[in-house]
Amino acid sequence: MRIKILGSAAGGGFPQWNCACPNCRRFRDGKFHGSARTQTQIAIEANPEYAHRRYWTLINASPDLRSQILATKELRPFPDGNTSTSIREVYIPSADVDSLMGLLHLREFQGFRVLSTPAVRRIVAEENSIFRVLGRAAPPVEWISLEPVATVDTAKHHNPEGPPLLFSRAVPLGGEYPDYVSGRLRAALPADEAVIGLLFDHCGKRLFVAPTLPNRNTGWKEWAASSDVVLLDGTFWSDTELIHTGRSNKTAREIGHLPLSGPGGLLEQFPKSSKARKILLHMNNTNPILDEDSAEHRAVLEAGFEIAYDGMELHL
Repeated sequence: MRIKILGSAAGGGFPQWNCACPNCRRFRDGKFHGSARTQTQIAIEANPEYAHRRYWTLINASPDLRSQILATKELRPFPDGNTSTSIREVYIPSADVDSLMGLLHLREFQGFRVLSTPAVRRIVAEENSIFRVLGRAAPPVEWISLEPVATVDTAKHHNPEGPPLLFSRAVPLGGEYPDYVSGRLRAALPADEAVIGLLFDHCGKRLFVAPTLPNRNTGWKEWAASSDVVLLDGTFWSDTELIHTGRSNKTAREIGHLPLSGPGGLLEQFPKSSKARKILLHMNNTNPILDEDSAEHRAVLEAGFEIAYDGMELHL
């Protein structure tokens, strides 16, 4: 399994276009020790049976997806056709704009598969008619439903009778639906389909991905403990980060993100028994861990976590 981090920031990227927080201001002034980042986007290649064509699976469809595809040679169209793509499927973990908007960049009469919970599919179909442009392809874009599973399966899948396959499962994380969803539809949608983590098994190796971690369902810790690589929500360092930087009057938890620090934070909660390679992504532009000279950056590294960056590549 080959994993490429095409983008590693939260919504708006870093620096954010309309933000003058200390991080963004210092970055523009050339006084910041850290890298610019586009919005979170992950690509997985795990189809060695297609020796002449390497197909890729995307996690998220970020608002930066078009530029991320253009910057990644592996995602170029195949040379033996006028319209073709190495992108075979796209997993959508939630109906947040940052997870979904990039699908509109893929509207150019190209068939592929989109995998999401039934609730996310309803939000797109019933309240966002602009996404109907995806149906113009021949064959049209195909939507596949992911049903969240609650029980932990510690057996890592393999397929000894045939070519290696990429197995996936949706893990409910207990978040909220975005504010743009109408109250009528929101009342009809199951709570466990709002935000999911994604578990991928391939050739006895396991990847767990949760760019948004509300932590209302703590079962994610068991999945993380059984994985080889974990890509987790690193949006905010502290629960009051947005309040202190003047960007919002809400805490991290109130907008659906478990902070990294403090009592009950991710650094404290992550299973100590896990042998996984732990990588943070989806960092907000206000997060001090983006500053490689900061005490917060050092604290994350000392806790055994890595910080994702655009272009980071992993092999499992």
